[in-house]
Amino acid sequence: MSSQSSGMAGSQHTSSALARNHEIELTARFSEQMAQLCMSADYSDVTFIVEGQRIPAHRVILAARSEYFRALLYGGLQETKQDEITLNIPLMAFRCLLKYIYSGSMSLMQMKEEHLLDTLGLANQYGFADLEMAISDYLRQVLSLGNVCAILDAARLFALDGLTAVCHSFMDRNAADILQHESFRHLSLDSLCSLLLRDSFFAREVEIFQAVFDWCRCNGDTVPNVDVVVGKVRFELMSLEELLTVVRPSGILDPDRLLDAIGEKISSKQLPYRGALCKWSPPQPGGQLFVFPLTLFHFPTGPEENVATPKFNSRTIHGELRSALLDGDTVSYDMEKGYTRHSISETGDSSGIIVELGKLFIINHIKVLLWDRDTRSYSYYVEVSVNQRNWERIVDHTKYYCRSWQYLYFPAQAVRYIRLVGTHNTVNKVFHVVALEAMFTESTTPVVDGILQPAYNVATVERSANVMEGVSRTRNVLLNGDVKNYDWDSGYTCHQIGTGVILIQLGQPYWIDSLRLLLWDCDNRSYSFYIEVSANMTDWEVVVDKQSEHLKSWQHFAFQPKVVVYIRIVGTHNTANEMFHCVHFECPSQEPEFLRRERAIPIEASGEESAEAPVVAEEPVRQESVTD
Repeated sequence: MSSQSSGMAGSQHTSSALARNHEIELTARFSEQMAQLCMSADYSDVTFIVEGQRIPAHRVILAARSEYFRALLYGGLQETKQDEITLNIPLMAFRCLLKYIYSGSMSLMQMKEEHLLDTLGLANQYGFADLEMAISDYLRQVLSLGNVCAILDAARLFALDGLTAVCHSFMDRNAADILQHESFRHLSLDSLCSLLLRDSFFAREVEIFQAVFDWCRCNGDTVPNVDVVVGKVRFELMSLEELLTVVRPSGILDPDRLLDAIGEKISSKQLPYRGALCKWSPPQPGGQLFVFPLTLFHFPTGPEENVATPKFNSRTIHGELRSALLDGDTVSYDMEKGYTRHSISETGDSSGIIVELGKLFIINHIKVLLWDRDTRSYSYYVEVSVNQRNWERIVDHTKYYCRSWQYLYFPAQAVRYIRLVGTHNTVNKVFHVVALEAMFTESTTPVVDGILQPAYNVATVERSANVMEGVSRTRNVLLNGDVKNYDWDSGYTCHQIGTGVILIQLGQPYWIDSLRLLLWDCDNRSYSFYIEVSANMTDWEVVVDKQSEHLKSWQHFAFQPKVVVYIRIVGTHNTANEMFHCVHFECPSQEPEFLRRERAIPIEASGEESAEAPVVAEEPVRQESVTD
């Protein structure tokens, strides 16, 4: 009796513990007991025959876990009435999949790579999206020279774009080693063509050709037309010696195509160069065991890699005081030191400041810090080249006054040399540059006719904007983003009505289609005003005219997009006194409702209306058909 009482008490204690908070949590025990049924004949009502082996299973469990099996086993198909079903799939992968179906877990690091890829294929085939994503994310972490080709083939086969991109990036960074690896010969035709089309698959073109030639010899029996692959090799990037001593003896290229490559190499100024692509990549994990269910890996976009540094063997090869430009110091500069310079030529034939990158890099973003210890402004242009013979002008700000940090975007391309040429300084005849950074970024700003069209606020100190005229207790308080801490004495910029203005200079020219300002509103007063914009301080255009109205607090205005460097706010009336007070200014407007609406005002680019500006941050890939 006492024993029974003790047992009942223990049971009650356990039940009480399990039922605390009015919930019972037995998920782990349930999963363990369900897993015991996996491939067990107990209660089995269907048998799968895979590679000649009989594997018992349970229809209701499979149907509950997968729409594919639900349709197969209960959907009225032929297999619905069969007790034995033959599947033409890999045995080990099917066993792993069944364990996952019954238990909800999978030990990925315990699996061989070929079984892992086969399991990925079954997850894709049978619609286990979570498992497919988890395996895909795990494979990102274990990429190596030995497996990346097989993983790329699987990623492309199953349309796993994220995994495909990671494989491509890995192969870009290790192009020379990939070409020499045995697994390169086993790449599928589509995967190989997709790789060769990438501008960022950076290796000597003769090495690429030799690897492709080996691939063709190994796969010639299964690929009916190897010209599809050979056509992706950029023969015009090879030297004449390589074309004549390596390509010609191979016999894989007909004489006419060889002559075309030689002719294009000699005459063309825009060859399809490849370049190294430096992008942030997530750290590789240690040796921990990954067990599914996994917390899926999320790869944040990391900081862009500046390749214009001594770390990448980049250097300044033209200009005075060259050592300062790439030293990374953007703080310790003054009138005497901390910058690189060149004299501004009256005839415009200056060689400017030239930076040589350590090798050909693919870049689409350059940042330049112009000397800014006073209010001076500069005009300039930027050119890039691969050989210092043919230069392409990517930025032309010769018609605009620019100051401090310059944020420049352009289509991604291979670059070895960067040339900055100053054409004007509002103080003297010298062009001063404190720092230059060059990189590839996926976070870009649309460009129209060489001018940025931002959606973010560029009237900030961080974006080099400056209040040139206007009275305030704190410099640039109008642009500091503080819209709460203002009162009768501080937190605003003002001017005397009838004699003054508030004048703002942006850091560089932008397409602007809206603006917003906060009028001082600590009492019930209202204001009248108008706003003008200009690209050159000479030609002004009124974009807002509220001289006949009385406005208070926040004001938002939209207008036809215009290239803007200067904004002039002119108060014409204040119901309380003779001063015009403005707390905050921004352009383009960040008014929430405006941002939610689609920007419907087109920009006239090159004389044609365009509904939206082109974004230039595309992956550098040649736009050709893989299969021709």
